[in-house]
Amino acid sequence: MTIQFIPAGAALPTEALALDNTTNVLARAEEIARHLVLLLHFPKWTDGRAYSQAVLLRGRLRYAGEIIATGDVMADMLPLLRRCGFDAVQLRADQKLEAAQRALGWFDGHYQTVPPERRAGAAA
Repeated sequence: MTIQFIPAGAALPTEALALDNTTNVLARAEEIARHLVLLLHFPKWTDGRAYSQAVLLRGRLRYAGEIIATGDVMADMLPLLRRCGFDAVQLRADQKLEAAQRALGWFDGHYQTVPPERRAGAAA
């Protein structure tokens, strides 16, 4: 999966639904389903709640639209952003595009695996 890069300060899609990282995406599933683009916000790079939101969106809700990471997004975050289902990122202004592209090549697989019966959205 390829991640698109949106330059820092560039306008984000106006039709996108912006969700705070405290938003319960499961509770807003019907509203979310009506949008083709979602913005998930990282207020600090150390706050990973938007990763969890993306996993819930892709796994449980089967959201097929575009998910964009915004806020305090750093190059080091790219492998996990890709793994969690983000399609695009708007890097923090001090982050270099070249460093972010290199970060995407750090891992070509995952260290852990999840058995199919424990994956998000699996029948209980």
